[in-house]
Amino acid sequence: MSLAKEIERRKTFAIVSHPDAGKTTLTEKLLLFGGAIQVAGAVKSNKIKKSATSDFMDIERQRGISVASSVMGFEYADRKIIILDTPGHKDFAEDTFRTLTAADSVIVVIDVAKGVESQTEKLVEVCRMRKTPIIVFVNKLDRVGKDAFELMDEVEQKLGLTVQPMTWPIGMGQDFKGVYNIEEKNIRLFSAHGKQTEEDTIEITDLADAQLDDLVGKNAADELREEVETVDGVYPKFDQQEYLDGDISPVFFGSAINNFGVKELLDRFVQIAPGPLPRETEERIVKPNEEKFSGFVFKIHANMDPKHRDRIAFVRICSGTFERNTNYLHVRNEKKMKFSSPTAFMASKKSVIDAAYPGDVVGLHDTGNFKIGDGLTMGEKLHFKGIPSFSPEQFRYIDNANPLKSKQLAKGIDQLMDEGVAQLFIRQLNNRKIIGTVGALQFDVIQYRLEHEYGASCTYEPLNLHKAAWISCEEEDVLREFEKRYARLMAKDKEGRPVLLAESSFALQQAQDNFEKVSFHFTSEF
Repeated sequence: MSLAKEIERRKTFAIVSHPDAGKTTLTEKLLLFGGAIQVAGAVKSNKIKKSATSDFMDIERQRGISVASSVMGFEYADRKIIILDTPGHKDFAEDTFRTLTAADSVIVVIDVAKGVESQTEKLVEVCRMRKTPIIVFVNKLDRVGKDAFELMDEVEQKLGLTVQPMTWPIGMGQDFKGVYNIEEKNIRLFSAHGKQTEEDTIEITDLADAQLDDLVGKNAADELREEVETVDGVYPKFDQQEYLDGDISPVFFGSAINNFGVKELLDRFVQIAPGPLPRETEERIVKPNEEKFSGFVFKIHANMDPKHRDRIAFVRICSGTFERNTNYLHVRNEKKMKFSSPTAFMASKKSVIDAAYPGDVVGLHDTGNFKIGDGLTMGEKLHFKGIPSFSPEQFRYIDNANPLKSKQLAKGIDQLMDEGVAQLFIRQLNNRKIIGTVGALQFDVIQYRLEHEYGASCTYEPLNLHKAAWISCEEEDVLREFEKRYARLMAKDKEGRPVLLAESSFALQQAQDNFEKVSFHFTSEF
């Protein structure tokens, strides 16, 4: 198959939401429709009966939340669909932000009862800044929630989206009868925990048809007629180009746990969602149909298979064809590398592939060569833009709780820091190790993974710091003078670069005022 055909077949998207909106459940049902899995895991009330396919880390199965992005690919309607399932919890937002750089479009999941929540607002804001096409899925219609019009207003006001309902609910909670497909003019009837089939869909070309009263009852039918008339008058007609430009967001209603409304979403997604999009680099725009391969690392994960202690770099293919056992340039290291066993993903299951195309995400076995944001090309020096890094907001000393496992602890810390979940600083005053993270839950995850994946145990000691600031200065003697003056607050990061650990905003401002020639950077990428 030609490169152009392969590009045309691919749709790569991320699913984002606030925790508990049903994002992981929706992912499961999409995989079911794609034939990628036979049985969905039930993710309910934080007790995992059969753990969800996309939550493959032990800590995820125990807590019932996603703490790492996962990648799943499947075939549907002659398309290759690649889902990037992301953590919803705010403490893992940086993993989600980075994953969004690898997606071409986004599905936002909203709980009908809770409406738009804070984490969703932040994530959608990032998508809007990048003009990423967004589809909204309103979930849990089998429960009592907010009125559909009220929800549409909330989505428009809080998320800043212009919405266009594609389906419309008939009742909700115990009175939930199904959804009306506004474009296709048909009704899909709801049966709790039933497998929705084509037979459940009834053509209703005219809502005035008395058949509608027989199907859903007179009251529900009259309400639907009135509401659809309002929808037609209030909301714009769907325009695909406006959706692709990020100016309009189609909305679908359903119940993922009951597998209801998911097929409409998937069928329409396949028709309208963008294929692989161009990517910005510092040098130029990279287009997917270029013949020469290029890609970038957006995620690193240690111990996807704890038995093999493997470390995988997730690479988004941006242009050309990636081929197994071919030499490529690692741009940052200026080294040629070849990969004998690149893998495609089905959550934690991996299969070796010979070739990959724009839109695909491949896993490369990594012995410590890669960092997040690294580019791979056929020789051209390209530096991909838009991959965020974050300044830590919480800090703790990390101590070894088992002196017999010092090597395991050092290796575990080293590998987990490379994933970008946290940053390591070594205080110059006493050589103590400090972990900095964006959210407190990260500390629990690190502790858990050190114990279960590396056999090492650690304890934490609280540390009250305001901010970490990376320091640079063109004049060596000024930098030395700065480090001497602030020796008590100085540390080195994992790469050996000097970092000021400021105890307050006042102390930081004072240091900046005292040394005007010194540059202060609040992320390690500068």
